[in-house]
Amino acid sequence: MLRTLLTALAAGLMSGVLAMPSGAGESALKRLDTGDDGRGWEAVGRLELAGRGFCTGALIAPDLVLTAAHCLFDSDTGQRLDHEKIEFLAGWRNGRASAYRFVRRAVVHPSYVQKGEVAAERVRNDVALLELRHPIRNARVAPFATDARPEPGQRIGVVSYARGRAEAPSLQEVCDVIARQEGVLVMSCDVDFGSSGAPIFTFDGGAPRVVSVVSAMAEVDGRKVSLGTQLQLPLEVLRAELAAGMGGSGGSGPTMAEVGEVRETGAKFAKP
Repeated sequence: MLRTLLTALAAGLMSGVLAMPSGAGESALKRLDTGDDGRGWEAVGRLELAGRGFCTGALIAPDLVLTAAHCLFDSDTGQRLDHEKIEFLAGWRNGRASAYRFVRRAVVHPSYVQKGEVAAERVRNDVALLELRHPIRNARVAPFATDARPEPGQRIGVVSYARGRAEAPSLQEVCDVIARQEGVLVMSCDVDFGSSGAPIFTFDGGAPRVVSVVSAMAEVDGRKVSLGTQLQLPLEVLRAELAAGMGGSGGSGPTMAEVGEVRETGAKFAKP
């Protein structure tokens, strides 16, 4: 059912596009196994959900991590997870991280709805901002700047953890924005289970800037695509929520969703 919904969503967003790009100019995923490979990407990390699963997140300030809203919900009950049990492992690679921090506060977009059909409104609001208990003051872990939405055809890239590559991040330096509609980006970036919340980057001026986070994946005309929000306006809302003192109440501690596993409940990924 989820695959059908996501496919329909992506197909609907693609309705104004004449043809899918061939993808010939895209780069393959590169696993960042060594310190040299991962240099500059240490602010991307794994979000551990009490040891039961994971998402991907990105540091955008010394104490703020950006991820997908659905990562903070139990997929079976729809209840919020206890964010104080979520840990950000900055630059996690082969059993070690550049920094370890638990979460102090967490806000999801106020218009995000966990239950119901996967629609454009749900994907475009699938964003969360986590405030860490202590800022990361480490010269190797430099927070990423954010930027306005990318344009269709603009070069983008993604760094993510996922099934089969959970112990080190993987970088795809070149993928494309295929379509942009109703606050949702349809992209050619290669993502999989566990990539929820992964940062999408542009590289204008040579420095990577976060412009979206991965919400879901779907299939259109036999080709896998990824879906994400246009970040700028949702992020402004989340920052305002934190500034207003929101996000401080711990969850009731329901069973943690196995976000890094293959499941088709909740706002997770469809099977490719």
